[in-house]
Amino acid sequence: MLIALLSDIHANREALAACLAHAEQSKAERYIFLGDYVGYGADPGWVVDCVAAHVARGATALLGNHDAAVLSPSERMNAIAEEAVAWTRTQLDAEQSAFLRDLPARVEEHDRLFVHANPWAPTGWDYVSGRETAARAFQTTSCRQIFCGHVHKPALYNMTATAKIIEFTPVAGVGIPLAASRHWLAVIGAVGQPRDRNPSACYALLDDERDVLTYMRVPYDVETAARKVREAGLPAVLAERLLQGF
Repeated sequence: MLIALLSDIHANREALAACLAHAEQSKAERYIFLGDYVGYGADPGWVVDCVAAHVARGATALLGNHDAAVLSPSERMNAIAEEAVAWTRTQLDAEQSAFLRDLPARVEEHDRLFVHANPWAPTGWDYVSGRETAARAFQTTSCRQIFCGHVHKPALYNMTATAKIIEFTPVAGVGIPLAASRHWLAVIGAVGQPRDRNPSACYALLDDERDVLTYMRVPYDVETAARKVREAGLPAVLAERLLQGF
């Protein structure tokens, strides 16, 4: 089965629509959403409704830190993120908020673990940002494969039989065999607000039968998404981030 993995959509309708269209064209049969459907972008209601519709058809969705912050203010948010979250609270109706409230923080399936941020404290929202935190993630679970978002930059780690941690940046469109002799941690990157200097939306496709993971970059109408952020009265830097991918 080909599984589409999407994270950090951040209320970016244009980016999500482009990734979903790409995944459908690629014949994805299942969708797993790794959290942060809201925050930063101008279309939180549309994105939540879209993800909820996919869940109703069998998709899996997890809770992200921005989703949690909309429901309960977080002191860990910086000023720009908090301003976007405060605005988002005024945009969601009761049904949309209830959908976010019911999302799990982690999902484990067979030998795979799905979380938004990390496996050692899924709602603590610490980042997997290098070999040290990747090692901590591997030590936390016996699952051979971990998939997460939160960082907004695609990255892949593996742990050898001797516990050596190897990190590399995946190349879009190149399938990566997840060898059974190693443990793997994939940071999927961001659909709605990439921060690796590439404004194209990022998601990944997992062939769960062949154990091959392929990162994808999908161009979308960034200008429209940025314009809508400005028109909503959200911080201007959030529009600039979309245009520059930082």
